[in-house]
Amino acid sequence: MSIWEGIVTGAAGGASAGIIIMGLQGIKEYYLRNRDTNRILDWLREAAKDSDAKKWRTTHAIASYTNLTEDRVRFLCSTCNKIARSTKEKEVWALWDIVRKEED
Repeated sequence: MSIWEGIVTGAAGGASAGIIIMGLQGIKEYYLRNRDTNRILDWLREAAKDSDAKKWRTTHAIASYTNLTEDRVRFLCSTCNKIARSTKEKEVWALWDIVRKEED
């Protein structure tokens, strides 16, 4: 009986540790995604302040100024509902509210 109790206890402990680790990884991914998205949004807002500034920015430019990889910028921009992708050019992004004002 004591062997089975040890096996069950070990399995339960391992399963609970696995669940805790998965939860912590999820929290970390959520935090990093929000942090990096906010970094991009802040830079796009700052870059668009000047009335003569370009509204559309390339993935490469965003990556250079935010110190993120181009793949990370591409992923975050494509999943953020506050960032619009140009329909005319590939890999060009702008803030959705600024682009919408220009269309009106």
